[in-house]
Amino acid sequence: MEYDVIVIGAGLSGLVATAELADANIRVLLLDQEPESSLGGQAWWSFGGLFLVDSPEQRRMGIMDSRDLAWQDWLGTAGFDRDDEDYWGKKWAEAYVDFAAGEKREWLYSQGVRFFPIVGWAERGGYLAEGHGNSVPRFHIVWGTGPGIVKPFETRVRNAIKNDFVDYRPRHRVDSLITKNGTVVGVQGSKLVASTATRGQSSSREVIGDFEFYSEAVIVTSGGIGANHELIRKNWPKRLGAPPKKMISGVPEHVDGRMLAITEKAGGRIVNRDRMWHYTEGIKNWDPIWPMHGIRILPGPSSLWLDAKGQRFPAPNFPGFDTLGTLEAIQESGYDYSWFILTQKIIEKEFALSGSEQNPDLTGKSIRQVLSRVKPGATAPVQAFMDKGEDFVIAENLQGLVDGMNKLTGTNLIKFADIERQIIARDREMDNTFTKDLQITALRGARKYLGDKLIRVAKPHKILDPKNGPLIAVRLNILSRKTLGGLQTDLSGRVLNTSGSPVNGLYAAGEVAGFGGGGVHGYRSLEGTFVGGCLFTGRQTARALIQELK
Repeated sequence: MEYDVIVIGAGLSGLVATAELADANIRVLLLDQEPESSLGGQAWWSFGGLFLVDSPEQRRMGIMDSRDLAWQDWLGTAGFDRDDEDYWGKKWAEAYVDFAAGEKREWLYSQGVRFFPIVGWAERGGYLAEGHGNSVPRFHIVWGTGPGIVKPFETRVRNAIKNDFVDYRPRHRVDSLITKNGTVVGVQGSKLVASTATRGQSSSREVIGDFEFYSEAVIVTSGGIGANHELIRKNWPKRLGAPPKKMISGVPEHVDGRMLAITEKAGGRIVNRDRMWHYTEGIKNWDPIWPMHGIRILPGPSSLWLDAKGQRFPAPNFPGFDTLGTLEAIQESGYDYSWFILTQKIIEKEFALSGSEQNPDLTGKSIRQVLSRVKPGATAPVQAFMDKGEDFVIAENLQGLVDGMNKLTGTNLIKFADIERQIIARDREMDNTFTKDLQITALRGARKYLGDKLIRVAKPHKILDPKNGPLIAVRLNILSRKTLGGLQTDLSGRVLNTSGSPVNGLYAAGEVAGFGGGGVHGYRSLEGTFVGGCLFTGRQTARALIQELK
């Protein structure tokens, strides 16, 4: 055979698997339907956050973390309750927590990956100790964001191309897996017309030819369904209410989920189809790259979160605490959007935007630009959305803010008296250092963590005090993102069939495999585990396959 292994998909998990295989002198054919400009896939666009446990960065910030605490948090968050479908996902989860508490940082560090010194606190939970959420900050931002995590693996793959161990073929779309006597032995597909589309832009699906390749093994690393809103709605979980009629996309159009059905047809089993991860703080990109391009706000905990009618969500539906819990509350409201109300002082300190392109200082590794974040005023990307984004309303007084909110939606759902009453009640709770308002308790508690106090959580203040203004309202859209279920795999990355046996010659890694086992996250994510899941499954699957081929 000309190739030992075929890898389908040149995103992060595909690059990691290819790099590991090539380093073992195994010949790899790397196929991807997109042009070379999109090498690295979704990971390139990411904020580059990674879940690490008991890291030097944590210890320097005074954070006491442990493998046992992380595993407690993972179990409380995942809520594994399906003995059959969760069997391998739970095993992958335990292996991943061990990896995050063990060699993950050292492995990445050896390849030149460095981390921003302040650790972020994502998915804070707000429940009991054994419930959902991170008990401590664990979100480590890669210096260089998404491109910084993609680069070492892209470099390894490009070196392997030069040394003839990797044959990379963009614009090659796999349409079927070739099986013989129950074993996957190759792929068939279509050659697509050459494209000048830049990274993330939609590319042509015009077919100019076909192809057929054979190998000893095939690894599917094609990603999830995040841009396929039809498929998202089809698999939407009943526990989250009716699927949203309107969504915006947090991933490029090519994240279409095609290979899931193709792999299922070849005998692979898909589990946990109804588990998915969509953000609730999406804003429409004023300068879009792909269709329905949305950006996620990474909020601190101080903004008031209200439904479409202007009613505060109950605890713990606060910014940054429970993504899917708040998504359920939004869907129960009967509308596909919600609101933040905040002040200029809050937006200056607490608003960050997800994505490599929205963080030019961290992506460009500019210490000078990063230090400028402490200056008065919102960051340049946030200010651009305030100036040009259609989801922002800014006003000097509350009546003007409410009028602007209703004008933006073309409704009169927001009542001035309701908003005024709730904010005045909230502001009264600021007169003492103790309060019954759990959101105020939470933001004061957050400032006990030095990282939050320095760059993430504004000093508690009254929203209606003019010195903290102007007032700001942000319409928040549902933002599609990740597939939590997928192809069920064992700890070697072998795709399993409906009987639980491996499909010979077939492997999967990354999002298409639910980041391990068909659902490493269970129902919810602790964040920093999507990019990390691609790294881990790509590496583990390749290393297991190397042992088998050798």
